[in-house]
Amino acid sequence: MALLEVHGVSVRFRGLVALDGVSLSVSRGEVVGLIGPNGAGKTTLFNAISGLQSVDAGRMLLDGTDVTRASADRRARLGVGRTFQTPQLIARLSAYDNILLGCQARMTNGLFADGLRLPASYRNEMLARREVDDVVDFLGLRDHVHRGVGELPLGVRRLVEIGRALCTRPRLLLLDEAASGIGRDESGQLQELFSRVRQRYDLSMLVVEHDVDFVLGLCDYVYVLDFGRVIARGTADVVRSHPDVVAAYLGEEVQDAAAAG
Repeated sequence: MALLEVHGVSVRFRGLVALDGVSLSVSRGEVVGLIGPNGAGKTTLFNAISGLQSVDAGRMLLDGTDVTRASADRRARLGVGRTFQTPQLIARLSAYDNILLGCQARMTNGLFADGLRLPASYRNEMLARREVDDVVDFLGLRDHVHRGVGELPLGVRRLVEIGRALCTRPRLLLLDEAASGIGRDESGQLQELFSRVRQRYDLSMLVVEHDVDFVLGLCDYVYVLDFGRVIARGTADVVRSHPDVVAAYLGEEVQDAAAAG
C-alpha cells in the first residue's frame, strides 16, 4: 500500500480549472518529483495534499486513511510535513526557535502545563531541544542558529524551514521549490542532503521543483503536470525523453542534450 494516494483530484477557482483529475502515489521511502511549467498546478496540488486547499472532486489517502476533508493540523499530526516556495518563518525568532516550533507543534502538554513548568513539560522541552540540536548539526546550521532568520540568506532560511519540518517527525515531507533561488553548486549539495534526509529520517518525499536536472537526479519517480493535468509519469529517463514533456516543459535544451549524448 502506498503511503500517499491521490485519486482524481480536481480544484477550480471561479471556473478556472487548476487541477483536473490528478492522480499520483508515493510509496514508503520513495522520493517522487513533480515538475511542470509555471501555472501547471504544482503548488495547488501541494496545498490540497497538505490540507490548505479544499478540493472539488477526488480523494486523498494517507497510509490508507481518507484525509480528503481533514484539516491541515490533522494531516500534520498524521505525518505530513511541508516547506513553502517562500520560506514561512517567524522573523522575530531566531533560527533555533523557528526549528523548535516543529517540536512544539506535536506536543500535547498545553499552555497550562508549560506555564506552571510541570515536570512532564520540562522533560519534553529538554527532549525537544536535544532533537533540535541533532537536526541543527545534521543540516549544518550550527553557525546560524542564534541569528534572526531575517538576517540569513535564502539558502539558509530554506534549511531552517526544512529543519522545522523534520522536527514534526513527518512520514511524508512535501518540498516546494527548495532549490529555487540558490546557485548551481548549492543545488548539488541540496540534492545530496535530501538523499541523506531520506535515509536518516526514514521518510518519503514529494518534491516540486523547476530545476529539472535537480528533480531527475534525486527522484525515483516523476510526474509532469501541464494545465492541471498529469501529462507524463515514470522514471527520470522515461520523463526526460517523453515527447509531451519536451513540448510542454523541457524544450529544445533537452532535445539538444539528447542529440549530443
